[in-house]
Amino acid sequence: MTYKNVVIVTDAWSPQVNGVIVSLKRMREHLEDEGSSVKIVEPSLFFTVPLFFFYPEIRLAIFSAIKLKKLLFKDNPDCIHIATEGPLGLVARTICIRNKIKFTSSYHTNFQQYIQIRVGAWAGKIVQRYLRWFHNASNTTMVCTPTMKATLEERGFKHVSLWPLGVDTGLFVRNENEETNLHKMPKPIFVYFGRIAKEKSTEEFLLCDLPGTKLVVGDGPDRLKLEEKYPNVVFLGYKHGKALVDTLSVCDVFVFPSRTDTFGLVIVEALSCGIPVAAHDTLGPKDIITSGIDGYLAEDLSYAARECLKLSRGSCRQKALKFSWEKSFHAFKNNLTNTDYTRARSIL
Repeated sequence: MTYKNVVIVTDAWSPQVNGVIVSLKRMREHLEDEGSSVKIVEPSLFFTVPLFFFYPEIRLAIFSAIKLKKLLFKDNPDCIHIATEGPLGLVARTICIRNKIKFTSSYHTNFQQYIQIRVGAWAGKIVQRYLRWFHNASNTTMVCTPTMKATLEERGFKHVSLWPLGVDTGLFVRNENEETNLHKMPKPIFVYFGRIAKEKSTEEFLLCDLPGTKLVVGDGPDRLKLEEKYPNVVFLGYKHGKALVDTLSVCDVFVFPSRTDTFGLVIVEALSCGIPVAAHDTLGPKDIITSGIDGYLAEDLSYAARECLKLSRGSCRQKALKFSWEKSFHAFKNNLTNTDYTRARSIL
């Protein structure tokens, strides 16, 4: 079945860099390839304010209700998907419920743990209640892994369905012949790439006792502080596309210290480049990595990273090939729910 019009509401969009945005852009591409018209409703379409406390570079849409209502329903959408639980997602949820319009949602981020790390356990419990309330109104809540599905169901979330993510194995291919200044760095090269923030536990990687070179690719609120604190670590900022692949191609092990990610898209990107992954045995990594084959899962990341040096690059690549955006798209599409054309038209 091909949907004529699909609306995706998200509080996260470019110029932010994260897995949520990558996955939504991929879904849009596949839907459009099938002939669907896809409308992305994101913060730049509204008046926004910065998220002051943690991420001032992230802007949140406010006073969006009137315009959002028009954007949601003016093209008689077949499906409405609410990708995030922020201000836009909340207003879209309210509009759909008040007008008895079905919608789907997705659970990408462990905000409960993020808030717990930065504020305290009491705040984490409040956020968990909010997230359960938010998602239980949707027709289905999409999650990336079986472990995440089981975890949410244990917390009282209803109608949870799987939406596995993928990787562009055509782009993320190790290029041993690319000449960069990174080739001159002492080997082995251990890399972290992603957002540099407290909830990502980036500093745990920097504290690891490892030979060779530590490389950090990415940016975030903790970068300047950590760059000053660890002068022997190489910080490169964000890299994208071929530049990112060229950088990863000289690396030997990817160290993923986060305990909060629901999937970790960067894990499969590293694996696709033939890089074994050292991570904790937690939600996200445990659904991707086979310890001792394409990475190591351990409490001690220094040990896990050193053990990764013994692993086959070919095994890492083979694991990545199991994660395709085509499979991801079919799961996403099958999880979408039809809206009521007549009702959507009548509320304008």
